Amino acid sequence: MGMDNLNGALMAIKDWHEDDRPREKLLKFGAAQLSDAEILAIFLRTGTQSQSAIELARHLIEQFGSLAELLAAPKATVLACHGIGPAKYAQILASLEMGTRYLDSQLKTGHALGRSQIVKDYISTQLRGESREVFAVLCLDNALSLINFEILFTGGISSCSVCIKHVLRHAISHAASQLIIAHNHPHTDAQPSNADNILTYELKKACDLIDLALVDHIIVGRNDTLSYAENGLTPFS
Repeated sequence: MGMDNLNGALMAIKDWHEDDRPREKLLKFGAAQLSDAEILAIFLRTGTQSQSAIELARHLIEQFGSLAELLAAPKATVLACHGIGPAKYAQILASLEMGTRYLDSQLKTGHALGRSQIVKDYISTQLRGESREVFAVLCLDNALSLINFEILFTGGISSCSVCIKHVLRHAISHAASQLIIAHNHPHTDAQPSNADNILTYELKKACDLIDLALVDHIIVGRNDTLSYAENGLTPFS
């Protein structure tokens, strides 16, 4: 941060060099230049008597393994952490909800469906906190605007049964012309399994029979997200 750890611990963030302060750094260089800890520190606003906000943020991310896992953790687990009270926890939840609502509004305009990262981010925020494997469907119209997002099936820790007929009925009931399907791997990475590939292929065939376009299959892993279409995987290759 441009100073040794001892001075960083003794000085308040407002006394740091402007380029080292998260808020000022964001305004000067853009959000993409900030680390996960720096972004989190902005929402935390203050630290503790022994830690600055940035140090508290780093400690939380190290404790949970990643920012995503911190955001998905149960309320009681987060509140049990030193330095996190109801006010800070509320700020963390509000930041997550604001991001979710922004992505939702972008998808409903139809302007974001061509930007795979926004789609992946939206689905990730919806599924990341699920402790069991779930299967979700995004119904889209001809203009690629989001009509409906819904989790249709919930399974166990490592698998989820999917009824293709139910998926098709769901799409028809919402007058969808295009679909994106998604599921999560709560405890592993986003690498698709053989069962995932077979389901995608079978669902694509079923959609083709009723002139319904299957646009993509998104998998949300523990710390990553994968798009079948983006990676040229079957049946989108």
